[in-house]
Amino acid sequence: MIRVVLTVLVAVALLAASMPAVETARTATTTERIGVEADRLERAIGAVVAGSTPVSDPAMAAQTTVLVRVPAGFAAADIDRVALVEPSRGASGVALAYRIEGRSERMLRVGTGPTETAVDPVGGPIELRTGGASRIRIRYVDDDGPTVRISRVG
Repeated sequence: MIRVVLTVLVAVALLAASMPAVETARTATTTERIGVEADRLERAIGAVVAGSTPVSDPAMAAQTTVLVRVPAGFAAADIDRVALVEPSRGASGVALAYRIEGRSERMLRVGTGPTETAVDPVGGPIELRTGGASRIRIRYVDDDGPTVRISRVG
């Protein structure tokens, strides 16, 4: 009986000692996976801009849809917010802003490819699901100049 109690106490102590390392790994994994999603979004925007001509009628504009997957589950840190926002400091494009629970908000700039193009997040910041996939529509329109309109579908 004493062996069982000692074994349980040692297991609890080892688990408690390893939790900070597990949390650090979860945060690093989440940050990396969100960075991959920002890169995927940038490639999709760049492909639409590079292969198309902007038109004034949004219904006729070149468009694509991208799934942005926010990591969830045991291997991912808890996320309070994920959104597509206008970048700070007057930069062009859009930024993927996210906040991991208990930390400050971080932004990853999402460019438009080789050509600098205006980006219009339709309706202001586009809030994404904090766990799972969000469908994003990208349209290339002529809105007093080439503009990429980004909106959330569903």
